[in-house]
Amino acid sequence: MKKLPIIAPSLLAADFKHLDREIKTLLDHQIEFLHFDVMDGHFVPNLSFGIPLLESLKPHYRFFYDVHLMISNPIKMIPKFIAAGADLITFHYEAIKNKKSIQGLIDMIHALGAQAGMSVKPKTPIDVLTPYLPTLDLVLVMSVEPGFGGQSFMPAS
Repeated sequence: MKKLPIIAPSLLAADFKHLDREIKTLLDHQIEFLHFDVMDGHFVPNLSFGIPLLESLKPHYRFFYDVHLMISNPIKMIPKFIAAGADLITFHYEAIKNKKSIQGLIDMIHALGAQAGMSVKPKTPIDVLTPYLPTLDLVLVMSVEPGFGGQSFMPAS
């Protein structure tokens, strides 16, 4: 059986004045995944949205909530995002200062009932992910520098 690609539109691109309409359009087109780009103004130079928005959407819209944490201290926030309804948590390799704690973080995400993903910035060597591939559910290779939507695609990614 051929596996179709998964399309996960980012909430970052939504018109928040008409969020209900935007989300219903996704559902009308059988979109099953909703991607949350969470930015803290520290790890990346921009701010986006967080837990309150996820908590408000989860009970009303049937998506697989794909939460991409572009934040400085993901270890502290991951349990809160999972409790708010995240089905998948993706954190950045570069955001983890103690690299020895990465596998424990992946295990914690799984133990809390979510899938685990890890992302790397465009200039980070991809082989840093190799030790974790057997336990990751998703790998995200950034094709832009994280922090702002609308950037040009970096073909080397």
